Amino acid sequence: MTPVPRGLVGPPRGVAPAPTGDLDARLVVRRGAFALDLALAVPAGRVLAVLGPNGGGKSTALAALAGLVRIDAGHVRLGARTLADATTGVDLPPEHRRLGVLLQDVLLVPHLSARENVAFGRRAAGERAVDARRRADELLAALAVDAHARTRAHRLSGGQAQRVGLARTLAVEPAALLLDEPFAALDASGRTVARAVVDRYVRAAGVPAVLVTHDLADALALADDVVVVEHGRAVQRGTPHAVAAAPATAYVAGLVAALDGRPPGVVA
Repeated sequence: MTPVPRGLVGPPRGVAPAPTGDLDARLVVRRGAFALDLALAVPAGRVLAVLGPNGGGKSTALAALAGLVRIDAGHVRLGARTLADATTGVDLPPEHRRLGVLLQDVLLVPHLSARENVAFGRRAAGERAVDARRRADELLAALAVDAHARTRAHRLSGGQAQRVGLARTLAVEPAALLLDEPFAALDASGRTVARAVVDRYVRAAGVPAVLVTHDLADALALADDVVVVEHGRAVQRGTPHAVAAAPATAYVAGLVAALDGRPPGVVA
């Protein structure tokens, strides 16, 4: 097993671990002419990749899981906890769901350094500054962005900011990961490193993860299962290799074709 850096596991000082478990959701969201109706099931310690064209409902689904968008019907459950239930009216706010959410706009605090951005959540939870910063440094090193630990966020490149945002998301040891295009700004080597860090965290902490991506290579490298969403509905489900081997729609066929020219071995 790949060693897990200390900063990737263990709750902030004085804070009980966020209760985790399998993620189970049915998400119904209606916005004008658009309607999302999607069921998701992600066992603890596994990664579900959500693929689909722009406007298909991927980001809406992630926002509904995070509590940023209210569901019109359905539910969101994480282990024994109900995060949302349209029937009973339960709708925990995002800050009470204890999820690690990384959106396409990473929203770093611009005047803080990369280290302080990553340490912020742990410090807010009551951990000593020295310990929070040490954990931040470990994560920044794991993501190969430690050379920019003292750089203020507004001076980071897009790829650097994305890695810092991922480190900040992992730093608080969330009960589940919700990642929206978390590798989009990274080059090939950066993607490899970042995927490995996410994989180690998910497996070691035993949390479910939902990865929204346009890149089938991300799913092949990291995900255990895939759901393809078009027009607010699931049009294909399966393992990444099964989906790649038998595309059910033109969109999926296009993703497979886009893998042409990648290094051998990307698709078994």
